[in-house]
Amino acid sequence: MPNPFLNQVRQAQQWAQQQGLEPLEVDLLLAHVLGQSRTWLFTWPERTLTDEQQRRFSDLTQRRLGGEPVAHILGTREFWSLPLKVNASTLIPRPDTETLVETILNRFDQTALRVADMGTGTGAIALALASERPDWSISAFDVQPDAVALAQENAQHLGLPVTVGLSHWCEALADQSLDLLVSNPPYIAANDVHLQQGDVRFEPLSALVAAEDGLADIRILIEQGRRALVPGGWLFLEHGWTQGPAVRDCFERLGYGSVATVQDMGNRDRVSFGQWNPVSGSF
Repeated sequence: MPNPFLNQVRQAQQWAQQQGLEPLEVDLLLAHVLGQSRTWLFTWPERTLTDEQQRRFSDLTQRRLGGEPVAHILGTREFWSLPLKVNASTLIPRPDTETLVETILNRFDQTALRVADMGTGTGAIALALASERPDWSISAFDVQPDAVALAQENAQHLGLPVTVGLSHWCEALADQSLDLLVSNPPYIAANDVHLQQGDVRFEPLSALVAAEDGLADIRILIEQGRRALVPGGWLFLEHGWTQGPAVRDCFERLGYGSVATVQDMGNRDRVSFGQWNPVSGSF
């Protein structure tokens, strides 16, 4: 039997918010059910929902109330204004990671670079860079076959020339083959209480958690980057907001120069980078 509180767009929005959903979540779910944009919802608040639309919206609302991420319910998440397909095999792209993309674009112009995104997941970072720097040669790698397939699907859907392959961090990369290496690796400690909260409960732990208080994979990338990067090449890493000092220390101990950290929109350490200098570094 149709829900009398879901007869119109405005009623459906009010009902879902009363159930406990945030307004943005409500609009995304309702727009998905109706096959419309959020702007359409604001323009036509008195439009009537069919019985089937009411049922679908109620079902999606209940799934969200059960904790399932909106991105998984919709099957998509926007990143850098790109619509990316997502699923439970990878990390859901987050706004914090746009700090990594922005930092790189601010530092490097259109001059052709050879770039690799390691642990690519949905392909978000590589595809964002490709959308802004068409002259760059960009590859993306992940150790999970399902993630590789998803990143390939996103690249094809968006028509962006990113090559996607299978690799455990930099193992598949040739020596001194890159000008720029980027990654958003797992950096959460296994005992972090946030792993039991919010959307991360539905995401693969392999994309979130790293040993050594969340620093193990970051240290591997900094070490392996010395082989994969050309002399003078750069490594950019996203990390947790408390990890800046430890990441910079690792860069410097392993021979990188020009080491620095950039803060995200919340004024928290989020991205650190360094330039490989084989004169001062050693393997």
